[in-house]
Amino acid sequence: MIWPKAVKERIKTGGDREIVQSYPYRSACPSTVWSELTENSTEELFFSGYTNYFLWTTIPDFSGLLRRKAHEGCRIRFLTGDPNGEVTRQREAIEDVALTVSTRIRMTLESLKKLEGVEGIESRFSSAQDAVNHVSLSVFRFDSEALVTPHLARLVGHDSPLLHLRSMGEGGMFSRFSEHAEELWSRGVPVEQQNHG
Repeated sequence: MIWPKAVKERIKTGGDREIVQSYPYRSACPSTVWSELTENSTEELFFSGYTNYFLWTTIPDFSGLLRRKAHEGCRIRFLTGDPNGEVTRQREAIEDVALTVSTRIRMTLESLKKLEGVEGIESRFSSAQDAVNHVSLSVFRFDSEALVTPHLARLVGHDSPLLHLRSMGEGGMFSRFSEHAEELWSRGVPVEQQNHG
């Protein structure tokens, strides 16, 4: 069968078939997308943004949802930057905004502290040698879907673009971004081993 040109143009092939949606700004992605992806995950939630703080303001009752997901057996991980790290200080100078990078990380740590003792929730800081790679790319994984933000120049996360990906098998974009996040996690430092005030 010969496909009409109009149909061919709408069918995704190759690498782009894993792209569910793209947004020119992270803030353009509806909060319902974040909520539904979190709610529908049963095995794996991996939040590897450099600060992650916006999740608590984007997803209603995020802490309650995390507790429930953990009790249901979902593995939940948070990878943040080190609030006292050199890359964090450099990023603060670049962004030059009132709500600093270290403050945003500490807001996340404060929220995670309230979840201490909930089995299935883990948190790490990216290592000093990985921080520059971490700050430039955020990967948020929900089972076989992911929201990915490559950070542009001086822009804060919500002003950078976002890709919504769905895994279609090994070797695709979902796998590549997931492997990046896993590599950072593998060298990360457990938050409780650091004394950050």
